[in-house]
Amino acid sequence: MREHAKKFLSSLTANRFSQRLLERLISAEQWLMGIGSGGVPETSGEGVVVSLLRSKAKKSNRPLSVFDVGANQGQFLSMLLRGLNGVPLRVHAFEPSSSAFQILNDAHRADTRLKLNHFGLGSRNGEMTLYSNEDASGIASLYDRRLDHFGLALSRTEKVTIDTLDEYCDREHVDSIDLLKLDVEGHELDVIRGGEKLFAKGAVDVVTFEFGGTNIDSRSFFQDFFYFFKQHKFDVFRITPSGYLAPVPEYREVYEQFRTTNFLARKGVV
Repeated sequence: MREHAKKFLSSLTANRFSQRLLERLISAEQWLMGIGSGGVPETSGEGVVVSLLRSKAKKSNRPLSVFDVGANQGQFLSMLLRGLNGVPLRVHAFEPSSSAFQILNDAHRADTRLKLNHFGLGSRNGEMTLYSNEDASGIASLYDRRLDHFGLALSRTEKVTIDTLDEYCDREHVDSIDLLKLDVEGHELDVIRGGEKLFAKGAVDVVTFEFGGTNIDSRSFFQDFFYFFKQHKFDVFRITPSGYLAPVPEYREVYEQFRTTNFLARKGVV
């Protein structure tokens, strides 16, 4: 009976109109799941991390330690500071782009809770090329992305400095990180690999990261993230637009969705 139903439904949808309708329905369903909705902090559901940090602050006798890696102009940082108003914290922000860092620095340099760093993080320290389409671009990447399908070209280049998470924390005497936020346009996996020592000793509590089209260009997959976090005993969640954390208890190939999606990995929840 099931096979007959499948054949019947496939015959009904054997036309351009039905296929386009199915595409739109799938896109809408996925957006509600957080797949493709991760571009803007205010509407992506990322605000859930503010609630998590507020809860942790109530139980902590020290300032919260937050790393904003890929701060750009301070979009996420501004949301975080508003949401954690009155909460003791220390934020380390990283932005390699000169034009974006200038905007970030102009807006936040007077805030003594922040340490603004004009360099990026990766799996090894050194110098890399940053590609962008315009000044302070939100899609600037350490990968020369092919974006013809969007009518864009990352034709501007800039040499930038890269450090590692482990070396930075050793140098700055950072013993623990309550939130490691990653938005580095495809370079997220390299950043966490540069923090292997911190993860091995359980010094990182929560990680948020984007996964999407940038990972096509960096040739990194959700599978890589999933097994890295499982190795370090983290539970993985997909962040939905409502802020609901949808558990991802096991890896499936269907999760390789290259549309901007936010994920959260957290130590020992389940």
